[in-house]
Amino acid sequence: MSTTIDQAFIRQYEADVHHVFQRQGRVLLNPLRHKANIIGSSTTFQKIGKGVATTKARHGVITPMNQDHTAIECVISDFYGGDWVDKLDEAKTNIDEQNAIAKGGAMALGRKVDDQIITILNTTSQTTVTWTLTNSGTVRAALLTMADNLWANDVPNDGDNYGTLTPRAWAQAMVINQFASSDFIGSNGLPFTEGAPIGRFKDWMGIKWTMHTGLPGQGTSSANVYVYHRSSVGYASAKAAGNIAGNQGVSADITWHGDRAAHFVNHLMSGGSCMIDDGGVIEGNLNDTTAVVSS
Repeated sequence: MSTTIDQAFIRQYEADVHHVFQRQGRVLLNPLRHKANIIGSSTTFQKIGKGVATTKARHGVITPMNQDHTAIECVISDFYGGDWVDKLDEAKTNIDEQNAIAKGGAMALGRKVDDQIITILNTTSQTTVTWTLTNSGTVRAALLTMADNLWANDVPNDGDNYGTLTPRAWAQAMVINQFASSDFIGSNGLPFTEGAPIGRFKDWMGIKWTMHTGLPGQGTSSANVYVYHRSSVGYASAKAAGNIAGNQGVSADITWHGDRAAHFVNHLMSGGSCMIDDGGVIEGNLNDTTAVVSS
């Protein structure tokens, strides 16, 4: 076999990574502040404090608001995911091993992006909302309290607020008639009407809700869920070198190793997340082992 066959593989692999990474793995990158193609080991997100308006006497001097300016550093980390594809092993399987490795690596990097973002969401210092799971009324109250705590921090209800729920918390919410029924939510708020919209969002109470399987404590007696504003959390993606798959800072490096008679399929990504304003992140806590309420 020609050792240059990997060039054809690289081109096909790039197409696979671009396709899969955009659709699988990550859910939370789009609904936050994202800086792409960063050159360097870190970048900064700017935060400006609140101003206070004042009066003045006729012909008097205006008092400056002196709004605080804070530069939030977002440190970028490197991540790798690689696997060997033995040439003779490919002849012994009935699957496209190269394509399977490509998809697996792309989705792993996508999940790593969400892991970083969730880690930052979990650092909020705001008061945690404890869910009571007695009936649909108490579940509704927990969701409304999380939304209320967000608005109480002067977070704007501008369509850029998001909520992430565990699968069990999503099931609990679906018992709430107002959350599940189109009688209470207009067609614009129901872009997806069947099943749990993993990676898609249901608009309710001015918050776009989704289900996520990677939240802390999922399936345990202490699971975390979140509501947050897009501008409260940032993510920085470094500029990728080599064979760039899409624009998310993902590189594919496929090399032929004659001494192993195999290709090494490597995946590279640099990225990092940071908290810009934790007043825009509210955490909820629930027993994720509790049976779904019946009414």
